[in-house]
Amino acid sequence: MKKIVKVALFLLLNAWLLSSAQALTTFPQSALVPSTDYYTNNLGTAAVMTGGGNAANIGGTRNDDGFSGPINLGFTLNFFGGSYTQFWANNNGNISFTGGISAYVPTGPLGASVPIISPFFADVDTRTSVGLMYVQHDDPNQWIITWDQVGRYNQHATPTDSFQLVLRGPGYAVPAGEGTIGFFYRVMDWDVADTSTTAAIGFGNGLGDGVVLEGSNTPGMAAVVENHHTWFVGEIPTPIPPDGSQVPEPGTLTLLGTGLVGLWGIARRRGRK
Repeated sequence: MKKIVKVALFLLLNAWLLSSAQALTTFPQSALVPSTDYYTNNLGTAAVMTGGGNAANIGGTRNDDGFSGPINLGFTLNFFGGSYTQFWANNNGNISFTGGISAYVPTGPLGASVPIISPFFADVDTRTSVGLMYVQHDDPNQWIITWDQVGRYNQHATPTDSFQLVLRGPGYAVPAGEGTIGFFYRVMDWDVADTSTTAAIGFGNGLGDGVVLEGSNTPGMAAVVENHHTWFVGEIPTPIPPDGSQVPEPGTLTLLGTGLVGLWGIARRRGRK
């Protein structure tokens, strides 16, 4: 019965998250699952910059504050009430919709002016680092963006951070225990750059509404996410339970809410016997 109650409460939380209109929702650090590798070690090709701010190096791959895009998704992504067919891969640890982001101080995801998915929004600088930002699209319904062994501003080659974003379209057959968006982290040795001391992790719609990891945009998040991963589902991203149990389709969560309230009441009554 305890397990039923636990699942019921988790589903109630997700139903509330999907139906709420609050500007900011946080998901707990306990949603992070220990792991030591990327989703895939096939990183694809280094992203070529098409725009950006300081030292964007348009036409090149090593840069500071550059972005690559627009990139055609090949499917329609429903995200925070919007529908998107293109994205921009931004060197500073995020991807965005409707336009690229050259901002380097992690005021987002809530502070971003366009919709954003941010595995680790920080002031990445790859001009001298070992690694780069990579884009892989071997499956027509899946994109992999990886910031592998990237340095920080101003041209600090070490230490480095390594993290990966998985983004899937509606045509992807999602395996049990996985989701449609994934954040994967390997060795994460910095969140302090010459310009900032924090990193932002989560999602925003560009209008002030967002879902962020507990502690996002506070010092020390690199150590929190290092050697972990998290899967999300839904138009408003909702984390998969850490035990890997399946979450109902996002459209059914709100409908489940009313029924789960009743289930919670039944469980409480049985627990008193």
